Amino acid sequence: MPAVFQGRHSFPVFTMNWLQLLSDKRFGMEEYHGRKQERTDFQRDYDRLIFSSPFRRMQNKTQVFPLPGSIFVHNRLTHSLEVSCVGRSLGSHIAKELAKKYPDAEGHIAEIGSIVSAACLAHDMGNPPFGHSGERAISAYFAEGNGRKLEEQIREEGGRWEDFIHFEGNANAMRLLTHQFNGRRKGGFALTYSTLASIIKYPYASTFAGKKGKFGFFQSEEASYLRIAEELGIGRDPQDQNRFMRHPLVYLVEAADDICYQIMDIEDAHKLHILTKEETINLLMNFFDADRRDHILHIMKMVDDTNEQIAYLRSCIVGILVDECCRVFLENEKGMLDGTYHGELIDHISDIPRRAYAECSATAWNKIYKTKEVLDIELSGYHIFSYLIDSLAEAVMRPEHAYSKLLLQRIPEQYHVKAPTVYGKIQCVLDYISGMTDIYALDLYRKVTGNALF
Repeated sequence: MPAVFQGRHSFPVFTMNWLQLLSDKRFGMEEYHGRKQERTDFQRDYDRLIFSSPFRRMQNKTQVFPLPGSIFVHNRLTHSLEVSCVGRSLGSHIAKELAKKYPDAEGHIAEIGSIVSAACLAHDMGNPPFGHSGERAISAYFAEGNGRKLEEQIREEGGRWEDFIHFEGNANAMRLLTHQFNGRRKGGFALTYSTLASIIKYPYASTFAGKKGKFGFFQSEEASYLRIAEELGIGRDPQDQNRFMRHPLVYLVEAADDICYQIMDIEDAHKLHILTKEETINLLMNFFDADRRDHILHIMKMVDDTNEQIAYLRSCIVGILVDECCRVFLENEKGMLDGTYHGELIDHISDIPRRAYAECSATAWNKIYKTKEVLDIELSGYHIFSYLIDSLAEAVMRPEHAYSKLLLQRIPEQYHVKAPTVYGKIQCVLDYISGMTDIYALDLYRKVTGNALF
């Protein structure tokens, strides 16, 4: 297995450049590079993701709220589509401005909107069922639950235990998109190097995850990430040589996600009657100065439907935040290219929208993410994940047992149940579980416990 980055070595300081960062070479299909198509390779990335099974499965994966039957709220798929739309707007605006600054690279830069849009589609594809609570449930199983007994075996064989106790949807997306599963194409989805780099928010290994437990790739994909970084000229973080700089377009993907989830969660909370009409409108009106408020109130009076009024407010806010994040990006472009800029674009927007965004965040934390419905999903996720990982891990570790033989027949052939290492076997189990929809995970749990035979 690839070695962990070690030490604080002395690396030459350099600046990344857009010509190299924007590469349409396909991961795993490098020998076909240069073939001309009607669509650009970045547009093909977008189409390839849209038509994929893992993307479609996100329609049955929780975003924040349980998937209700009578009231439509966001799921992972609708969230990703909205993030992709916002990402395209951010990328297209940035492309226009950078093309003026770098006329020699205008052809490459013109594709930034397509790259960001595709990366936004993929940014949540590695997330397990039950929203972020699924990530926490998997991590807890290995850090606090029955999975602890595997630590010694995994470490003895050279496996990276931190990959499991800090299970990360972002790293899992990198694996899903690049790993050659059994019977599948070399290079996974064979996306362009630039699209892949644009989803890696935390470009370092799990051993350097820190207190937040965030990282960008598993041990099994470290060599793949190093290939991407070398191809695109992504340098080491000047503040910590164990980490790499972010690809600059990561900041746009992250901003699109920040814009969408925060505002849409408020809108969904109103639809579910967690927030009143007055609370919701007041929160959203805070994004505007006095002059703009007068104009918005005038437009809102033209319709009586509350949902339509809130949708109008939301569209105005998205416009403001897109403009603000573009401004912050362009002002800090040099720091992104030389690795001296850190942080999120949304944290550096102007005072009025920044304060309004912070108030929305506080409201979401106190009134939305702690609601009974959301907590019930988290509680259920812990129990379901614990049982499924227990059962499936036992099956791949002891395939000769009668029950194991039956259970292994439920695992699709694309997953490597006969991996030669304990690390590989457990990763196979997590590949299977993290790809499930909420409904599939619940259904499998009921069946293997004997609670849903018919």
